[in-house]
Amino acid sequence: MKSSKFIIEKELAWEPAGEGVVRQILGYDGQLMQVKVAFKTGAIGYSHQHFHSQSSVVVSGRFEVTVGGESKILVAGDGFYVEPNVVHGVVCLEEGILIDGFSPARLDFLKGK
Repeated sequence: MKSSKFIIEKELAWEPAGEGVVRQILGYDGQLMQVKVAFKTGAIGYSHQHFHSQSSVVVSGRFEVTVGGESKILVAGDGFYVEPNVVHGVVCLEEGILIDGFSPARLDFLKGK
């Protein structure tokens, strides 16, 4: 299980990922995955947890990010890290994009592919 060597944005479908949220799955194998997530203003990445390590960067927009009960406002160039099984979520304050990295890969994102 792995992605193509090259990922061309215009060839990738955007998948629904919640109200006002869509994602594109970028490169992955069993150990690693990158996902681009686009949020409309006001969209919520509801609080959740998973066994994956996650590292994310804000590409554009403005987000209120909560990790383990601590919240910060992040903008382009900022990032956040989530340890396995820690509750986290985001609220999009200004339309934008996050790039999420997961280890191991989020196999649940690949179901139906």
